[in-house]
Order: sequence, then C-alpha cells, then structure tokens
Amino acid sequence: MDIRKRLAIFVVVLIAVDQLVKFWVKTNMMIGEDIWDLGFFKILFIENNGMAFGMEFGGEKWGKTILSLFRLAAVSGIGWYILKLIKEKAPIGVLFSFSLIFCGAIGNIIDSLFYGMIFNDSHYQIASLFPVEGGYSSFLHGKVVDMLYFPLIEGSFPSWLPIWGGEDFLFFRPIFNFADSYITIGVSILILFHRKFFSDQPKEKLNENIDN
Repeated sequence: MDIRKRLAIFVVVLIAVDQLVKFWVKTNMMIGEDIWDLGFFKILFIENNGMAFGMEFGGEKWGKTILSLFRLAAVSGIGWYILKLIKEKAPIGVLFSFSLIFCGAIGNIIDSLFYGMIFNDSHYQIASLFPVEGGYSSFLHGKVVDMLYFPLIEGSFPSWLPIWGGEDFLFFRPIFNFADSYITIGVSILILFHRKFFSDQPKEKLNENIDN
C-alpha cells in the first residue's frame, strides 16, 4: 500500500473517531453534564465558539465567521502542503505529523460549519439530530463540542506565596476534544523530532532542501 492510501486511511479513521465521539456526546448529554468521573478524568460536555481548548476569538457573530473562514483556508493550505511533501518524499514521521494536524483542523471545522444547522441546542435538554424546528444556528456558526477533562491536580496555593497565596488551583483545566489532541500531538512530534526526521534523509536530499 502506497503512502497516499495509508495517509488517507489514517485521516479518515481519526476524523471518524472525533466525529463519532462528538455525535455521541451531543445526542446523549446536556451542557455541563459529566460522566465516567474517575477523579483524574471525566467526560464533561461543553461547547465553545473559539479555538482549541476553548479559547475565544472575536465576537459571537463576526469572530466566529472569521475563525471558520480561517479554518477553511488553513485546512486547504495544510492539505496542499501534505501533497507537496508526499511528492518530495518527505520523512514518514513528517507526513503523519502534518496529517494529525490536518485531521484536527478538519474535525473542528466540521463542528463550526454544520453543527449549528443539524443539531438543536444542548442547554437543559439533549440535542436531536436534524430537529424539525431546525438547528440552533446557521452555516459557519456552529459550536465546537468538547468533552475530555483531566483535572489531575487540585488544591490551594500556600498562603505565603505572593499574588496567588491562598487561591485555589487546578491542573489541567482546559476541556478539549480528540481533534484538539490530534493538533497538539502533531505539532509536538514535529517540534521534538524535527532534527531526527531530517537527519535520516540522504545528504543529497538535505542539500537539495537547503538550496531550495
């Protein structure tokens, strides 16, 4: 099986996992509900208008529109770059790292583009798929579904500590989804193993890349 087919299967499977989990959460839980509470991990359903790990960008309407359009442009650019890397016979680790980032971007953009049209609201009710009354928003204005929560360490700062003394702290606070984790893992692999990836290439190929 050539690298294109392997990457295609990889991308389809990861996007399917992300979307299946989100569909299950959306159609079985209400906003703020949590299950499988193991102390250090729980499924906690929230939605956000912004970027990875619940970060926000701009306002409710225009900020969301700009972010969704930016995601479309970014996904197109990443897809084009992966095809370019395949043609240049880039290291397999680089290809799969960029494919992880691509999967994450696609996973969250599906929420932004379509979830507002195909689901109704999840506040105080479990959402329905394709409700008769229509969705909770319009194209480009769907909310991203997050559910993975790892409150690993919880406690209070010592009273003698400046500024934060006596305040409660929680690590790890962000609630995220599989798509967010794909992006984080892909970027982390590229950063950690960049030198190894390219040191494994033939010297002629490295010189060619430098010259270009």
